Amino acid sequence: MNEETRRIIAGPFNRVEGDLEIRLDINGSAVRAAYVNSPLFRGFEQILEGKDPRDALTIVPRICGICSVSQSMAAAHALAAAEGIAPPPNGERIAAIIHAAENIADHLTHFHIFFMADFARAIYAGESWYGMASEQFRAKNGSSVQDAMNARASLLHIMGLLAGKWPHTLSVQPGGATKAPDQRDRVRLLAIIRQFKDWIEKSIFAAPVERILAIDSLESLRAYHAEAPQHGSLRLFLTICDTLELGSMGLGPKRFMSYGAYPMDGRHLLPPGIWLNGKIMPVDTGLIAEDLTSAWMNGETAHPFEGRTLPDETMANGYSWCKAPRMAGQTVEVGAFARMLIADHPLAQGLLQDGAANVRARVVGRLFEIASTVLAMEQWAADIVPGEPAMVHGRIPQSAKVEGLTEAARGSLGHWLVVEKGRIASYQIIAPTTWNFSPRDQAGTPGPVEQALRGAPVRHGEETPVSVQHIVRSFDPCMVCTVH
Repeated sequence: MNEETRRIIAGPFNRVEGDLEIRLDINGSAVRAAYVNSPLFRGFEQILEGKDPRDALTIVPRICGICSVSQSMAAAHALAAAEGIAPPPNGERIAAIIHAAENIADHLTHFHIFFMADFARAIYAGESWYGMASEQFRAKNGSSVQDAMNARASLLHIMGLLAGKWPHTLSVQPGGATKAPDQRDRVRLLAIIRQFKDWIEKSIFAAPVERILAIDSLESLRAYHAEAPQHGSLRLFLTICDTLELGSMGLGPKRFMSYGAYPMDGRHLLPPGIWLNGKIMPVDTGLIAEDLTSAWMNGETAHPFEGRTLPDETMANGYSWCKAPRMAGQTVEVGAFARMLIADHPLAQGLLQDGAANVRARVVGRLFEIASTVLAMEQWAADIVPGEPAMVHGRIPQSAKVEGLTEAARGSLGHWLVVEKGRIASYQIIAPTTWNFSPRDQAGTPGPVEQALRGAPVRHGEETPVSVQHIVRSFDPCMVCTVH
């Protein structure tokens, strides 16, 4: 670090889930390098060792209170693979609706509470859009914040109807779901989904969701924006993007991954894949390894089946409790925008900047995913057949080596389970934020967020630069899921 470079610690961050600190090396008016620290070690992978494999369904949802169903889904997929069973159609639909409701709720919370509140700060008081942003998104009392939380609460009535409770439901099982809805439940479910659909059309999009999903290029997105720039939260966000150039801020790696979301009849609503240079390739999880070079962990770089979670209590080396997962030795970005790219949505490539995602792309990806998922939920609910089974049963084998893959709101979530003598011998978890907020690896390659922060502008006197906050929150970190 030369004389012109100063170092600051940004954090702990507010309005992110869990604990996060970032060391920033600042040269002049820009970030030169960033080092992301996940400062809380939790040890869930150690807790699971020696347990009955079915105990995972009780334990792993407790990793996180806001994406607990995603953890349940990954565990259920792993146990289903071990048992050699698959849910019946009703079970697939019910589990998908439960999972989708949680993911949408997470997207709503991120946009309305975690992300947009930054634009209601006094630092932006001179901007033409500031009055509208402040009225709608100021912390706690913004009109859009309050409306969104009411809509979220109504949507989560689905959990009471199908999941019994939320978070930490036990209704999601390897063979499907424990609740088989009757005709009355189905009617109530459709009413909840349609009411929520009406709300997002009025509040977020100021347009029918079909109109939003028909936007197929950056030009047509701009045309939608220009139609009524004062109407809808998406249009307000696009106005802010134009002013602050968020479409060129926070450029991450040029590789993206999805494990696939919402399996149904042998296919995923959002498909799995690796996106690289405009080409979509299959995901080979055998190429995943967790690098420990910059983590406070003992052991060697290994695939999750061979990896262990052995904390270095001396914290002698490294700078984070987070491991550094890599796909074939490379960083990948995960999340809603990655899913949008891999689903080959025609708008997605237009949102890239020099082949990389950015603040605008990540947020637009989440909002578009709300629209597409609500339509899918409506169809899944309509397809439920009252009286048909929702679950099948299996038996845990004495030995198994299986994985459970799914997509949480924030990206790709994988569970790797090894069973020996009927007990859990090893259980390794790589969460979306582990991918995105990973530290440097043996080659010195920064993780996706560390890369995205390079070049972030710094205003005079800032100790936690507002641009850094925009970039970090565009990834929607869930730090409590990051280190297990």
